[in-house]
Amino acid sequence: MSSTASGKNGTWRNWGGTVAARPAREVAPASVEELAAAIRRAAEDGLEVKAVGSGHSFTSIAATDGVLIRPQLLTGIRHIDREAGTVTVEAGTPLKRLNVALAREGLSLANMGDIMEQTVSGATSTGTHGTGRDSASIAAQIKALELVTADGSVLTCSEKENPEVFAAARIGLGALGVVTAITFAVEPIFLLTAREEPMPFARVLAEFDELWTENEHFEFYWFPHTGSTNTKRNNRSAGPEKPVGQLAGWFEDELLSNGVFQVAQWVGRAVPATIPAIAQVSSKALSARTYTDIPYKVFTSPRRVRFVEMEYAVPREAVVETLRELKAMVERSGLRVSFPVEVRTAPADDITLSTASGRDSAYIAVHMVKGTPFQRYFTSAERIFTAHEGRPHWGKIHTRDAEYFAGVYPRFEEFTALRDRLDPDRLFQNDYLRRVLGA
Repeated sequence: MSSTASGKNGTWRNWGGTVAARPAREVAPASVEELAAAIRRAAEDGLEVKAVGSGHSFTSIAATDGVLIRPQLLTGIRHIDREAGTVTVEAGTPLKRLNVALAREGLSLANMGDIMEQTVSGATSTGTHGTGRDSASIAAQIKALELVTADGSVLTCSEKENPEVFAAARIGLGALGVVTAITFAVEPIFLLTAREEPMPFARVLAEFDELWTENEHFEFYWFPHTGSTNTKRNNRSAGPEKPVGQLAGWFEDELLSNGVFQVAQWVGRAVPATIPAIAQVSSKALSARTYTDIPYKVFTSPRRVRFVEMEYAVPREAVVETLRELKAMVERSGLRVSFPVEVRTAPADDITLSTASGRDSAYIAVHMVKGTPFQRYFTSAERIFTAHEGRPHWGKIHTRDAEYFAGVYPRFEEFTALRDRLDPDRLFQNDYLRRVLGA
């Protein structure tokens, strides 16, 4: 899971098993110079170029039949500037390693997603996010980045240097160049108290605005076919540290969230009729708990059950209505959905193609276990999301194209114009980018 699965004969596959590609060649550059040389050589050979992280995207955003760049040698922290409150890290560094290394230095990111297997550049380029009232996606915490463009030149960008590139390249979809280093804002490490507790779906919807207002990080999981949710509130704490005990942690995170859940998914796949009954049990299996720990131990959790996912950002004020429609759709459809629906929020940011660009957003994610037919569920959910001008996560399944995005992203043309300037010959093109950005 930590690195991308590669099959026989040089076939590359993503983590969710939704995408396979056969690149003409693979390169693992050990320096920015080697990377620039590989890009220039690909251009001479008329091959398209894609950098790939850990393959955690469900879309074919990283797939190529040209040159596949693997960043595993471009890892580690380059520089910590305690005065400025920043850390500069090589693009191929997994978030997991960054979090552990920062903690050792007494530092932390302000917010993060719930999975930390991705590389920093893969996570930021696709707009990976957690949940937050005031703190936004991982990309919104970027202070500067280094990018190798189509002609092999190295571009540094920040609010002061190449600001128009910085506005777009923080979530660049791999369309503007290959990111080689990222400078993140960091702060002295702090403690979070997490409060997890079941709550009726109707109550969460009725009190959503209060739950959002009163907590720095609020999220919940709704179990389809039930009126139950599991809520999670994370807030900064003066301490003391009270981590989840090893045994309780193993029982709740490994056995219930991964082990029993995996068995339930197998049963549900074999006998779909059992899913509503299993959902009732699952939704009651996780009891309330409170614990206090450093951020990455609270924000992130292991995900061992493989799944496919669609996630849309809707305007935050539309989230309750959207969820009501989603619940009604599941109930009337006869669908059997064994995986909880995840709901998170983010404040508006100023990144050109961020799902939260220019608007306070709520994220609704629907999942299906890997190997189960997901099309009907995802298609019906997508119809609801798009009716609310939803913006799909760039790394998760969706069917939208450039025409749709031009309507829901006010600055869409700003991005495509920059791409015309930085990559006129479409060296970083692939089928996915043709669809979402236009040819």
